[in-house]
Amino acid sequence: MKTIVFVGAGSMAQAMIHGWMKEDTVSPDDVYVMNKSDRAKLSSLKETYGVNLVCEEKEIVKKADLVILAMKPKDVQAGMETIAPLLPSNAVVLSVLAGVPMETIEQGLGKRPIARCMPNTSANVGMSASAVAWNNQIQNDEKKEILHLLQAIGIVKEVEEEQLHVVTALSGSGPAYIYYFVEAFESAAILGGLSSKVARELLVQTLAGSAEMLKQSIEPPANLREKVTSPGGTTEAGIQSLQQNGFTEILAECLKAAEARSRELGKLYL
Repeated sequence: MKTIVFVGAGSMAQAMIHGWMKEDTVSPDDVYVMNKSDRAKLSSLKETYGVNLVCEEKEIVKKADLVILAMKPKDVQAGMETIAPLLPSNAVVLSVLAGVPMETIEQGLGKRPIARCMPNTSANVGMSASAVAWNNQIQNDEKKEILHLLQAIGIVKEVEEEQLHVVTALSGSGPAYIYYFVEAFESAAILGGLSSKVARELLVQTLAGSAEMLKQSIEPPANLREKVTSPGGTTEAGIQSLQQNGFTEILAECLKAAEARSRELGKLYL
């Protein structure tokens, strides 16, 4: 896809652009960014990533092969009204907006190829966990091009649109849960006598090593956990404390709450 136009310049747009430029997936000359009012953010994107033209002028939409909807969900209707009269009939639309269904996008931008994706901000380091759903207008070659763009910023799984609510809760919001976990564990370690620096480095390496074990191993997580948990040992004591305090239930409720909010947002934008 030659000309890519971002409508919106939020954190997800920045993460995707950063990932693409880092991996040389697309040329900066082919990437355009529209934003409603934040000129400082537009200037920063141009200076940081070398995007050839960062613009507010909506006329650029006339050249678009791929339009990426990356504004705040509350701004989607106004954003679509701005670009709809200018959008070429053959342009593909990729939405990275949480909760906004493809039906809403079709109503605003017409029947055309549409993909709806939920990446996460780990796209900044080329490690997003993304999922994508398609409408029935999209062709195989268009799917391949979008998958190529998404694979440049991490892994991508094809799902049904209905499943994106769970994906949003799991991997879309997932980095925040991990950071919150690290915050809590780091605070506890500091109370136990470790310095912030030592606690952070040990935690980050523990997470990275555990993630790599999960990635490389064919064993389920329960087996890997059991190999670390000696009967009567320190790990078992910690696991028992987690179980007694409802750790599994807490995570399940976390996922359910985020999924429910995604569904609520979907109804708001229908």
